[in-house]
Amino acid sequence: MNVLRLVCWLVTALLVMGAGTASASENSLKFGMSAAFSGPSRGLGIELYRGAAAYFDFVNAGGGVYGRKLELLPLDDGYNPIPAISNTIQFIEQDDVFALFSYVGTPTVTRILPLLIKYEKENAYLLFPFTGAEPHRQEPYSEYVFNLRASYMQETEAIVDRLVSLGRRRIAVFYQADAYGRGGWDGVRKALAKYRLRPVVDVSYPRGSGADFSYAEQARIINEYDADAVVTVGTYASGAGFIRDMRALKNTALIANVSFADGDNLIRKLKEMFPGDTGFLTDNIVNLQVVPSYEDTSLPAVREYRSIMDQWAKLPPVELNPEHYSPRQYSAVSFEGFLNARLVVEMLRRMGPNPQKADIPDVIEKMTSYDVGLDVPLHYNHRRHQGLDRVYFMMLRDNRHMPVVNWERWRL
Repeated sequence: MNVLRLVCWLVTALLVMGAGTASASENSLKFGMSAAFSGPSRGLGIELYRGAAAYFDFVNAGGGVYGRKLELLPLDDGYNPIPAISNTIQFIEQDDVFALFSYVGTPTVTRILPLLIKYEKENAYLLFPFTGAEPHRQEPYSEYVFNLRASYMQETEAIVDRLVSLGRRRIAVFYQADAYGRGGWDGVRKALAKYRLRPVVDVSYPRGSGADFSYAEQARIINEYDADAVVTVGTYASGAGFIRDMRALKNTALIANVSFADGDNLIRKLKEMFPGDTGFLTDNIVNLQVVPSYEDTSLPAVREYRSIMDQWAKLPPVELNPEHYSPRQYSAVSFEGFLNARLVVEMLRRMGPNPQKADIPDVIEKMTSYDVGLDVPLHYNHRRHQGLDRVYFMMLRDNRHMPVVNWERWRL
């Protein structure tokens, strides 16, 4: 009889512990973020994390969403596909995340796309990745991915249109030798074709190259072809190294960098390498963004972002910041992470007190007129999984990263 009572007690205890575990999971929602927290592109992952985590912490301090706290689970992939695949499997199979969120990079995102189909029954969706590439915007993967940012096709078309309007028709391309770089190169090529033009020359470099890599050969080739503008499709580290080697040839061609190059960190890297530079390196550089300037406090989202970052910004866990990255107070990348998180919270608010993964597509696709705080409505629907289209042009002015206001300085 005593043995029977002991067995009954153990069963009851196990049921209670199980119920407690279920209750804990019901009181939080997890979002898995695989990004570069190490290597030459770690600034992207860290800044994106800082913006998203700050907003989640702000919401959690107010009680969460319908009482549920939001957990951001970051894992490092070093901007490499294989770790990104492993991280994604862990998020889905072990961590039971509500959604994959704010992944960084084309080579990583592109390789995890088949997993979204593999885990279709688990309702695995990727929300607001930091990449403007085409593969996840096209079938068969587009139904599993929701983007906030404009595409690289839109970015490259916008800058080519601007360059041609300034009389700069000899356009070269400097690109990363992978899916990301080739996608950007293709965007430039297609944009130039509208004007019956083609790149005067294109040169590539291996993914993973940092600012200390020599880009002298790529710079020499572009210099020989007398390009009057260069569109770069790379990272902030490679962009800084390339600009250094171009200017070493006394070449002052206008250099335009797509948004993944992270203009804030690119400029900072140049200043670190050449602290005495008076503008020779940083003049004639245009950086593209897919979010407005964080200096534009006329926008509600910018005001809220700056206030929340001032109070809630933090670095990722110490194991994800072994190189002791020094963050910026504000940055375009952390602002984008903030907007991504803001949109997640709006999605959950619309789901009500019983959120379901399966409802993600229906809820986001109905955000046809929601303003995330940028004074422009989002444009989601069943056939369109991208919220914003606008591209912004930035330059260094008065030692600040500011919108371009005078293009005439670059007219030929």
